[in-house]
Amino acid sequence: MTMNKTLGSTLIIAGTTIGAGMLALPLASAGLGFATATLAMLGIWALMIYTALLMLEVHQHADQNATLHTLAHQLLGRKGQIIASFAMMFLFYSLCAAYIAGGGAQLNDKLNNWMGMNVSPQTGTIVFTLLIASVVSVGTHSVDIVNRILFALKIIALATMLFLLAPHVKGVHLVDMPVQKGLLLSALPVIFTSFGFHGSIPSIVRYVGLDMKALRKIMIIGSATPLMIYVLWQVASQGVLSQPDLMASTTLGSFIATLSAMLHNPMVSQSVSIFADLALATSFLGVSLGLFDFLSDSLNRGNQVKGRIQTAMITFLPPLGFALFYPQGFIMALGFAAIALVILAIFLPVAMVKAQRKQRPGNDNDYKVRGGSPALVLVTGIGIMIISAQFLQMAGIIPAVG
Repeated sequence: MTMNKTLGSTLIIAGTTIGAGMLALPLASAGLGFATATLAMLGIWALMIYTALLMLEVHQHADQNATLHTLAHQLLGRKGQIIASFAMMFLFYSLCAAYIAGGGAQLNDKLNNWMGMNVSPQTGTIVFTLLIASVVSVGTHSVDIVNRILFALKIIALATMLFLLAPHVKGVHLVDMPVQKGLLLSALPVIFTSFGFHGSIPSIVRYVGLDMKALRKIMIIGSATPLMIYVLWQVASQGVLSQPDLMASTTLGSFIATLSAMLHNPMVSQSVSIFADLALATSFLGVSLGLFDFLSDSLNRGNQVKGRIQTAMITFLPPLGFALFYPQGFIMALGFAAIALVILAIFLPVAMVKAQRKQRPGNDNDYKVRGGSPALVLVTGIGIMIISAQFLQMAGIIPAVG
């Protein structure tokens, strides 16, 4: 295992996490104020890194190429495998369809307005999907290389955004307190989904190998990088706009327009647009890689060219079809993304670790995440709270955000 793979894997985790949804964080946390929003992000990050380490604890006794499909069957039986497979496919197909629809529209806009071409929206969507599918189908190494390039460009775009916004940050905006009870609970699902990377963990284990020390480093640094970037982004966005202005920006477009108008600088919207494009692409790479490896394992497709082409078609054609012919169906399903992610990133790791610890009690040579049963009960309770928050928003009992 080389340092090269460690760096690449860390960037895949970070790139998968830092998606276009990052731009919605200021809107989702507008009513919380900077301090409360930052504490919520720290808490969610701690939750997600804990469950990621639980996944590593499970992986240490499995085959290096095992995916969630295999792990769930070994530890939870057929019923657990069905639940894991449904949550994984529902979440990742929904995300892929949303990424294809958004990325295709962005690529179409660039081709028509920047390059002077005249292509249909469907063409941009298909070309975008083919580009990502080609990279993922070759393997994790190709995803690693392309992701490094895109991640570097994304950091440049982010730095440009922060450079433009930093001089306009006002400390008075950063001390605002929550304006309404229930807003913290409402914001939890959006913040939670902004730290989702667990579906990519099996692909990273397959790529790196069962080097637990390296894998722990990858998970911790790979997830801490988005946390630091999110905090900087919150400082810039919540520090420039007052709480009422932020809460009045109900969509990402209006938020960007408000920033550009206030600063009298069109480069703000341009840098945000470029960042969003790159964030969407790196997230799509990580998500589709996780789905690709999961389907390859579930359907017993080999690593030969024929098998990988078949897996690629099963991975990309369904979300491409929905993005082309019924995009609103999967976009609506994203409202349930937090629920599927709770199952995938909290409930399943906890259940599998409990089962494995019963099967292998008291082995001092095993890697074991600290906290014992109380920590498992605590994170399960937090997962139930996040799902409850999503349902309460849908029922109109607590205010909707994001």
